[in-house]
This record gives sequence, C-alpha cells and structure tokens, in this order.
Amino acid sequence: MDIEKIKEKFRLTGDYHTHTIYSRIGLYAHGKGKVVENVAAAVGKGLKEIAITDHGPSDFYGLSLKKLPQIREDIAEAAKRFPRIKILLGVEADIVDSPNGLDVTDEEFGLFDFVNAGYHYVPNCHMIRNWLAFRFPCRKSTKERLRKQNTDRIVKALTCNNIHILTHPGDKAYIDVHRVAKACEDTDTLVEINARHRHPDCEELKVFEGYDVRFE
Repeated sequence: MDIEKIKEKFRLTGDYHTHTIYSRIGLYAHGKGKVVENVAAAVGKGLKEIAITDHGPSDFYGLSLKKLPQIREDIAEAAKRFPRIKILLGVEADIVDSPNGLDVTDEEFGLFDFVNAGYHYVPNCHMIRNWLAFRFPCRKSTKERLRKQNTDRIVKALTCNNIHILTHPGDKAYIDVHRVAKACEDTDTLVEINARHRHPDCEELKVFEGYDVRFE
C-alpha cells in the first residue's frame, strides 16, 4: 500500500464553506476573517479553490445582499494578491418555509457562483421548537413530528433548487437521514462533513454511505 498515493487521492484541494466578517450582527461577526484573510489561509494550506459563503439573509448574523458588490470587490483584490487560487462567491442559504424552501429566492441565485443550504435557527422554520427538542427531553411524538417537518423542508429545498452542498445535515434539528440521503442522491447534492459540528455523526455517515452520494 502506497501511503503517499492514498494521501494524494484524498487530499483536500478546495474549501467551499467559509464565513467572513460579512456574517455579522452589530459588533459580533460569525466569521472572524476578512475575505483576503480567508484566501490567505487557504493558500497557506495549499488549496486550489476557496468559496466565500456567508450566511443567508434571514440568519441573525446573515449576509446583507446589498454588500455583495463590496464582497465581489474584495474577491477581486484578493485574486490580485493570490492569483494561483480560484475564489468563488457563494452563500450558505437557510432552509425555511418559503416558496422554494430557502431564504434566497430564485432570482437571487444569479447573484452567486453557487448556493449551499443548511438548517439553522432562524425565523420561519419552527426554530424554538427544534431548539428545545434538540437540547432537552421531549415526547417521542414531538420529536417525530419535528423530524418529519424538518426533513420535508430539506427535501423541498433540494428538489426545488440547484444546491451545491447540503451543509451539516442533522445538526441543530432531527431529520430522517434515509430520506435526506435519497434526496441528495436524486439531486446530485454534495453532503458536507463539518469538523465544527457534531452531525452528520459516524452512524449517520454510514446511512449516507448506503446511497450514491458524494461528500465535501
């Protein structure tokens, strides 16, 4: 077994889920770095691509779409400093109750190079019920009702949109992993393995592995 060949085969070459100080509420920034700082960190790790994907507009520290021209300018400046890495502009849209299942409209998709989507604690998605059920003991019937509602939202978002990556599925709310995995298979959506979140965990990844899905 050639360890170096295995390392090269599975070497990360891109990061398609990063936040910057554009994800902020007041003085609190969810992302800690400026665009150029994120790019510099990616270059330092030997990546070939990086995407700036701040939170969707309905998030408490979500991106203001009015800031997109400035972010594009920041990306252009970073590209001048680091010409060997490809820099993309995306967004981590929130999965909510809306016509297309996201807080980014069909018309707004064209503002980005691609769109990721994930469940977060934002308005219009049974936020409080999910937060309580995910952290404290609750009735089995409540858990199962929320699991179905959350899964229905995710499946709708995936089937109604061209989603690049489903971010940290199963984090923050109960889901039917089999249904989500099948939807990702049907829509050719990447499934994120995120080191900063507990989900998908090992058991959930085994479920995803049973479907024709790819991971990011």
